[in-house]
Amino acid sequence: MAKKKAKQLLIVDGYNIIGAWPELRALKDQDRMDEARDLLISKLAEYQSFTGIKVIIVFDAYNVPGAGRQMQDYRVDIYFTKQKETADEKIEQLVMEYYEKNRQIYVATSDYTSQRVIFGQGALRKSARELLLDLESVGKEIKQQVEKTHEERFSTRISLDREIAKIFEKWRRE
Repeated sequence: MAKKKAKQLLIVDGYNIIGAWPELRALKDQDRMDEARDLLISKLAEYQSFTGIKVIIVFDAYNVPGAGRQMQDYRVDIYFTKQKETADEKIEQLVMEYYEKNRQIYVATSDYTSQRVIFGQGALRKSARELLLDLESVGKEIKQQVEKTHEERFSTRISLDREIAKIFEKWRRE
């Protein structure tokens, strides 16, 4: 009987990653937090699409009044915490909710306190730097696949002798 492959899940502390990645931090420092959030979501959506690893992003709304909300963008689940709920608390809740015997859960954060709690629940930590390196690696793989597909598409053409190609070109221009 074939062993069932473990399902993987990546839970991301959104604002922690925005503060850690240079490109996103620059947007945040220019008071363009919405753009930083959107860019993070699109990058992680591409990562999810290519790797098949389910991605959940949690944004802390601790000081924002409201009940919190959940949405989906690019098939990535996005949570905004409710008032007086930290991203760490929501991430801990999600780890407990999604924990299964055959599922490997990774939590992307560089928050040391959160990392210790996550380990205790059976999830693995992925630092902001590790996640950035993973995304860069996936980006290179995507680029290589696109180039390979492009080459294969054009290599199926029939090669023509130069003289025949000139004749066809002359006909085309007439």
